[in-house]
Amino acid sequence: MFLIDSSGWIEFLTDGQHAEKYAKYLKDSSKIKTPTIILYEVYKKIKRERTEEEALLAVSLINRTSVIPLSESIALFAADLSLQYSLPMADAIVYATALEDGCKVVTSDAHFQGLDRVVFI
Repeated sequence: MFLIDSSGWIEFLTDGQHAEKYAKYLKDSSKIKTPTIILYEVYKKIKRERTEEEALLAVSLINRTSVIPLSESIALFAADLSLQYSLPMADAIVYATALEDGCKVVTSDAHFQGLDRVVFI
């Protein structure tokens, strides 16, 4: 199982320089977990830089994965991880969700570099 971070979704959806590297992880949506915070981040960025229609299309694609809501246990775990690794809030939620669900995080976000269970692109 994989959790594709916002940076990966954005690279893939906007045909960024790492789009092909992310594509291999996005082939089977049944193997992807997605925290709701990623819906927020991807929708916001694509709507701001492109159009609302493209942002909604991105959300519909992400919704084919297993979307994980923010639970109390994930929130508290994320706070602990944020303190331990100096992660920003959204990144801590992503990382906590991945660890709680036994996933690897696939990302290009430097905040994750060097952490366990992270595939860094």
